[in-house]
Amino acid sequence: VCWSPELRLFVAVSTTGTGNRVMTSSDGITWTIRTSAADNQWLSVCWAPEINLFVAVSNTGTGNRVMTSPDGINWTARSAAGNDDTWWGITYGNGLFVAVSSSNGTIAATSSNGITWTQRTLPTSTQWYSVIYGNGKYIAVGLNNAATSLDGVTWTLQTIASGSWGALCFGGGLFISADISGTNSSAASSMDGIT
Repeated sequence: VCWSPELRLFVAVSTTGTGNRVMTSSDGITWTIRTSAADNQWLSVCWAPEINLFVAVSNTGTGNRVMTSPDGINWTARSAAGNDDTWWGITYGNGLFVAVSSSNGTIAATSSNGITWTQRTLPTSTQWYSVIYGNGKYIAVGLNNAATSLDGVTWTLQTIASGSWGALCFGGGLFISADISGTNSSAASSMDGIT
């Protein structure tokens, strides 16, 4: 789920459903079902205020693992970078969308407009689950790993405790990640994405 302050709208995406894998809400309480661009497993969505665009990524589908919308209601399928990788996380910051893949590899992708994507390389091979922009940098987390980047292109591996790190957010100068494996009750916090 993400929030657009400009539209005053929450948008949520889903991994299941038939033609209805998007919901919108102005208050987070009352939700309206919207038609998704495809019945893919949509895992993450973000908002780009500079270009007024929602972008969502999926880990299923053929040639359509990205979808975009200017209003959260009308969605258009887009092709992702690479060969239909399992896209799990997306963020927007500093004029750039950055997406990460859980394909047991080093795969990331960047786009300035949400439509044309360029494949990028993360610093180690793992399942990357989430990415966020905050405090002037991108942070990606995954299975036993974290990485930082100032531009979304060049990444540096960082040390993080063992875990399936996902559910990453930034606020109040702090990055927070939770273990999504269901076996640990672990969370991790960092002021800089490094320590």
